[in-house]
Amino acid sequence: MVRLLVRRDIIAVYKQTVLGPLWHVIQPLTTTITFTLVFGIAARLSPEGVPAVLFYMSGIVAWNFFAGVVNRTSKTFVGNANLMTKVYFPRLVIPISTTLSSLVSFGIQLLTFLGFLIAYNVGSIEGFSWRPDWSLALFPVLVVLMALLGLGMGIIVSAMTTKYRDLSFLVGFGVQLLMYASPVIFPLSMFEQHPKLLFALQVNPMTPIIENTRALFFGSSLDWRGLAYSGGFAIVLMILGLLLFHRVERSFADIV
Repeated sequence: MVRLLVRRDIIAVYKQTVLGPLWHVIQPLTTTITFTLVFGIAARLSPEGVPAVLFYMSGIVAWNFFAGVVNRTSKTFVGNANLMTKVYFPRLVIPISTTLSSLVSFGIQLLTFLGFLIAYNVGSIEGFSWRPDWSLALFPVLVVLMALLGLGMGIIVSAMTTKYRDLSFLVGFGVQLLMYASPVIFPLSMFEQHPKLLFALQVNPMTPIIENTRALFFGSSLDWRGLAYSGGFAIVLMILGLLLFHRVERSFADIV
């Protein structure tokens, strides 16, 4: 069942498109160029020691995966109403399959980032040097945390949209707004002299994940405390999401 739904989601994404999977390369590239020009060169927000292109692309790729999972799983009930009210199956397989299908676009974007990372390293562009070590083995853990956060948040929203349909219009805007409260376009270190603002940014569970993603690829020290916080947040969010999901699942047919 999960395999069929994953295949359905992937086909639906690429159906009647000319460029197909290339869009997953074009989108992060154009966003990276825009962020580099506006925030890196004009506003000078990128940190020293890391090329602006790599800095922004690493954050964009991580955020796109999280945002994609939230946006797509938030449509679980409303977007699959016909299927869920006519055929019995474990309803949870829908958001799970959606999350798994999002790994396809994430994989393509990650390979794009790795291509640039290797190119900058081989060409010593902007003096950049990359020496991967054992810590990269932790990257799958970060991917799992991103998936759990997105899945947990998505199924909570999907359950709420069965009663409050207006939420479906606010999800995309809310996720986009949340990005600006994450260190996607700026290094967290620039707020060290502003402890209250720094704390507010650190409350966002995606902040340690993005920071640790960059730490793995750019050779800085890992934030274990932040990683533990994100992990705990993801677990709590998933538990709340599952409780709400199963509660709505029982009465979903009557609501729609």
